[in-house]
Amino acid sequence: MAITRRTALAASAAAAAAMSEPARSASPAAVRGESGTIRFCLNTSTIRGQKVGLEKEIELAGKAGYDGIEPWIPNLREYLANGGSADELKKRIADAGLTVDSAIGFAQWIHEDDERRAAALEEARRDMDMLRSIGGTRIAAPPVGAHGGDSPRLDLDVVTERFAALQKIGDDTGVIPQLEVWGFSRNLSRLGEVAYVAAQTGHPHSCLLLDTYHVFRGGSDFGGLSLFSDDSLQVFHINDYPAEPPREEMRDSDRVYPGDGIAPMGSILRTLGGTGRSITLSLELFNPNYWNEDAEVVVRTGLMKMQQAVRKAGLTEE
Repeated sequence: MAITRRTALAASAAAAAAMSEPARSASPAAVRGESGTIRFCLNTSTIRGQKVGLEKEIELAGKAGYDGIEPWIPNLREYLANGGSADELKKRIADAGLTVDSAIGFAQWIHEDDERRAAALEEARRDMDMLRSIGGTRIAAPPVGAHGGDSPRLDLDVVTERFAALQKIGDDTGVIPQLEVWGFSRNLSRLGEVAYVAAQTGHPHSCLLLDTYHVFRGGSDFGGLSLFSDDSLQVFHINDYPAEPPREEMRDSDRVYPGDGIAPMGSILRTLGGTGRSITLSLELFNPNYWNEDAEVVVRTGLMKMQQAVRKAGLTEE
């Protein structure tokens, strides 16, 4: 359903009054028009601190009106290990009006140790098979295992070979690994580094996973976002960052709702969605203050903030 300026404003008002009304399913929130399609997704880290469980996270996202959900692989493993069914979860997601736009995995595909890297690739295969069973087709591939301050600086051509191995597993399973920039990482902290690796594999479906906070934290310029096409950037982690602490000291927990910080949000969104691109904006926050609030309030507020930011950037239909 296309979002007009009028309906977006109505959605904002509804979110503000979320706890005074009975819970009900909302219409899909995706913005469609000359600027392509912008989908709104909930990364479940945003309400991780409330510990409501995967089923409740799906319910809240669906009722609030999100288009998609981005679960964490460890939570999905826990759900299945405790007797949950992949088929039932897939149906629950669909019944909530959601799709699995991405998932957050932590297989150490980039690790320097050959044995650990080989084990990580098998872990990634299991994760991708599990994700595919609930309808997911993309998974985050962060530089975990080579991100700490004591990690060696890796040659980008070596990283390229390792990411290509992960992409091969993606081909086998039908899940696209998204090379994720981590702004605080020893490796792959800047746009130019992930762009180089993704390009050098030569894979037709090379794909990145970028993030407002991480682009800023790593010291990259947001203007670089204009270099990536629809296929190479399908999901974007949206959030904002405050004026303090300084960039070099900023942590994941400092992230705030889109529009509540100092990021050039309008420029970012126009670059992402103003040229006919279709993209998923996934709200990824780790703010302990939000974790102390009611999960439903946070979920609804997050969608409202994303819609407001997109509307302010001029990307909604009249």
